[in-house]
Amino acid sequence: MTEDPSTLAVFYKGWSDYQTLLTKAIAPLTTEQLTLSVAPGLRSISTIVRHMIGGRARWFHDMIGVGDEEFASLGRWDSKGAPERDAAELVFGLETSWRVMQEALASWTPEEMLQSYENDPGDEPALFTRQWIIWHLIEHDLHHGGEVSLTLGLHGLQALDL
Repeated sequence: MTEDPSTLAVFYKGWSDYQTLLTKAIAPLTTEQLTLSVAPGLRSISTIVRHMIGGRARWFHDMIGVGDEEFASLGRWDSKGAPERDAAELVFGLETSWRVMQEALASWTPEEMLQSYENDPGDEPALFTRQWIIWHLIEHDLHHGGEVSLTLGLHGLQALDL
């Protein structure tokens, strides 16, 4: 099925709106609020957001080859032992990763969305297409953004205004 590029832009608008809601929810948080989690032993808001940023950068830079070294460094924000980040840094990471992804998406034709990349031997799927990677990141953002929203709401803070 061939998609009209303008149709894709309309579809991605929802993802863009979600990105805006997420950054608006993160921006006012204090260092203490960023350490909140749903329960002891579960990831904090900061850890979840760093994971979202790291995943975006790894998929786009390491797998697809998009972005510069500054962008690639975002892929290490959720590594073991990585430093904590304050709200301004997290917003920077979200906005920077978003900008790089959107620039790439705007430059690809529907046919280029079918370009494939090899996975590690023995892993499934054996090949990833750009389309699969984009869908995976959308569902990844939605899943983890939901965790952030739930955590905020559980602690009486403003959740994502969906």
